Amino acid sequence: MSAEVLCIGTELLLGNITNGNARWLAEQLASLGIAHHRQEVVGDNRERLIAAVRAAAGRCRVLITTGGLGPTPDDLTTEAIAAAFDTPLVEHAAIWDDIQTKLSARGRPIAASNRKQALLPAGAQVLPNPAGTAPGMIWSPRPGFTVLTFPGVPSELHAMWQATAVPWLRQSRLAEGVFASRLLRFWGVGESNLAEQMDDLLAGTNPTVAPYAGAGEVKLRLTARAADQAAAEVLLAPVEAQIRSRTGNLCYGVDDDSLASVVLAALRQRGQTLAVAESCTGGGLGGALAAVPGASDVFLGGVIAYANSVKQQLLGVPADTLAVHGAVSDPVALAMAAGARRVTGADWAIAVTGIAGPGGGSADKPVGLVHIAMAGPQGAVSEAVRLGASRGRGWIQTLTVGEALNRLRLAL
Repeated sequence: MSAEVLCIGTELLLGNITNGNARWLAEQLASLGIAHHRQEVVGDNRERLIAAVRAAAGRCRVLITTGGLGPTPDDLTTEAIAAAFDTPLVEHAAIWDDIQTKLSARGRPIAASNRKQALLPAGAQVLPNPAGTAPGMIWSPRPGFTVLTFPGVPSELHAMWQATAVPWLRQSRLAEGVFASRLLRFWGVGESNLAEQMDDLLAGTNPTVAPYAGAGEVKLRLTARAADQAAAEVLLAPVEAQIRSRTGNLCYGVDDDSLASVVLAALRQRGQTLAVAESCTGGGLGGALAAVPGASDVFLGGVIAYANSVKQQLLGVPADTLAVHGAVSDPVALAMAAGARRVTGADWAIAVTGIAGPGGGSADKPVGLVHIAMAGPQGAVSEAVRLGASRGRGWIQTLTVGEALNRLRLAL
């Protein structure tokens, strides 16, 4: 069977909100072994919603919608789905009681508009919302087609999916087998080069291997379909082993790993600590490390030394080093790393100084030039990296963070 996802909300079309619900639902459908062939986004327009639902009913077995279940006039999902099949709306007293109870418990006024959330098409089954006031529905308006509706609030969607939708899909025998996926993460290799190395594996059908490029990293997603999770893992294992054998230490992690989490884990295993000194990244390096839960037992802290005076006063970078070599240089990066170790007492320190642009570059030191230094128990090294200027300041800063962490990963 196949499923489609319909996300509803003009704010999605305008780009005001990132459509994370579609991605999350895609992953959930894959884990249940439900083929997922199409996603669509429609604004808060009744007629376009009706047309989208009718079209989906002619293509798929299950339609999953998110958004448009609130009490405001632009929340049109339930009304439009009912109209798509010429079915009247019916008020559910139990839903209305639940809405009033929840609003009263939160000290919120009960508006007349909230009552529309108690309306469902005749014959629809309530999909309870334990976290919010907007319930969803499970409805089969015609043989061979079922629609499941969810709020757009991610926490409510997740709770309702796990509590009601998953059991219903399994009991209805719509979920058959599983899709198991593994995401291998790489740094230091281009997408095209990696794809060439994996040419034979990319042609496979079960498991499939697909490359994805990100900000400095490349990912390979391996996906296997089987009767159960254990059987899918058996299919994935030899393909993953081949990829790792071909790529060596270019592969830095799996699934939710990040360069920061991998570095912190390596340091933790050694019983060592880390500090950072940053200029061009302005805190991005420390932010990446601090974003990892539990980082505080390894990551001691850092200094954002943007101005030369701060490099001198807080990190002890000699004035003559700055005068002779300039702030963007290996000697300054090395002095910054040494200073970070000294002021924090860390075993390791990373320092970055560069020209993120768009201005400030020269023929000798163009925009995108970054110096990355590492200081550790066995000494210190610094290297110049040219990241280019074409993709802008944010790109240079993001790549600098990744390059710095990857160098420490390889050193460890």
